Amino acid sequence: MDIDGYGDRPDQSDLDHLLEDCRSLSPAGIERIASAWDRRGSDPIFVEAERAALHAVESSEHGELWDSTRNQLLGLTERGTPLVSWGAEHGEIGHKAEDALLTAALALLARPKLNHHHAKVLLHPMAQALPWLLPPTPSE
Repeated sequence: MDIDGYGDRPDQSDLDHLLEDCRSLSPAGIERIASAWDRRGSDPIFVEAERAALHAVESSEHGELWDSTRNQLLGLTERGTPLVSWGAEHGEIGHKAEDALLTAALALLARPKLNHHHAKVLLHPMAQALPWLLPPTPSE
């Protein structure tokens, strides 16, 4: 945490950090994320990474946690009364950023059982606005 109180707290999980940070994203940050989501295209590596993350979550019996996290995120971005910046970007851009947010949350939840490459692939679009998400390379 920096002097102004920004950053992760020692007792804060990466998933909680993501939830907190998605509340403070600006419309420009949401647009950056959506643009990165577009650039990933229909890469088969992405599909493979997503399947691996889902398998890791299900095999570690975190399926219910994933469901509740997903619902919590959707509550912030589109259901009921979304956060202002997410509401401002409602539509195609917002939905792409929302997909990136959900994928990042899935990767964080699966990370203990997810290989480094798959985690990086899944976290990359969201990391365009939240660079702390990219995991360090194994050699670091």
